[in-house]
Amino acid sequence: MARICILGGGLVGRFVACELLKRNHHILLIDSEKIEGLPKEIALLQSHVDPNTISDLVSGYNIIVNCLPGRIGHAIRKPLLSIEGLSIADLAFTAEDPRLFDKLAVKNKCRLIYDVGIAPGLSNMLLISGQKEMPSLMSAKIWVGGNPQKPDDEWSYMAPFSPSDVIEEYTRPARFRRDGLLKTEPALSERHLVDVPTYGKMEAFLTDGARSLLDTVNCSELVEYTVRWPGHIQRFLDHEYSEEELIDAWKFDESRPEFTWLSIQLQDENKIKRWDIIDEGKGKWSSMARTTGLVTVEVVEILSEGLVSNFGVMPPERIGEEKELLERIVKKMRESDVKIDEKII
Repeated sequence: MARICILGGGLVGRFVACELLKRNHHILLIDSEKIEGLPKEIALLQSHVDPNTISDLVSGYNIIVNCLPGRIGHAIRKPLLSIEGLSIADLAFTAEDPRLFDKLAVKNKCRLIYDVGIAPGLSNMLLISGQKEMPSLMSAKIWVGGNPQKPDDEWSYMAPFSPSDVIEEYTRPARFRRDGLLKTEPALSERHLVDVPTYGKMEAFLTDGARSLLDTVNCSELVEYTVRWPGHIQRFLDHEYSEEELIDAWKFDESRPEFTWLSIQLQDENKIKRWDIIDEGKGKWSSMARTTGLVTVEVVEILSEGLVSNFGVMPPERIGEEKELLERIVKKMRESDVKIDEKII
């Protein structure tokens, strides 16, 4: 049994806490807001997470799960990695590269695996494994989105994680590779329609999701697109909205049916390999909480079992490089009724 501290009690943080409790771990969940409705066995602490006091908050815990919004999530990485012997599963989606702190992590015998969600995360793991099977890989494309099952006359969207992170996703320049060259374009570029299984036509656009894959995957084309219902992005572009307005407009409605879709397509000279992963939620948990959180939970378990031997800051590809670890994650997701379809075209 590990002592695990989860920082951030949003949809994903609460799901991760409950799942890890089922694995008989001791769980502390910290959030600035009061959290209700969780099993009494989960210890709750209502507190702001401050980089200056983080070491006191996590004292006595050997595994940390960083489920905080990107801005504060990055600010606590250095102080956490200054604590000797910590293992960290990191979900904070940031412009800053966590590998900046690799030397600090090695010095203090820490392990931090970042981007441990669905995409980035599982997408990275599948891509790095696919590259081993297709050494002459030419193209790698990713499409991903969490959306309501039906569009509406407003935004046709609700944010399953921090809305401020969604805003950054829409405004941060997107890095990708094409014709063998690293390129940067404004986010929301290259808008195009895609066919989403059972849901029909949706709109995809560039976002900065390739991240560490630009360093680890060797192919001429490497790009990630976010997927929304048609009209959503045009509405965002047509007017200027404050962050407060968007946070209110995109508030997550737990009673509204939603789904998450991830599609990965790899191509070499001879074939196309494709994964389609789709989930529509289960019980009280949203699809994005499940698909993101199930990956996070297994990474935590892998860390708690000592299956990552080296110290340092590592992207999720570190898990995908070991076939048995990736198969473990895929198996656990399928057992939780996440649909994962793999085929050669």
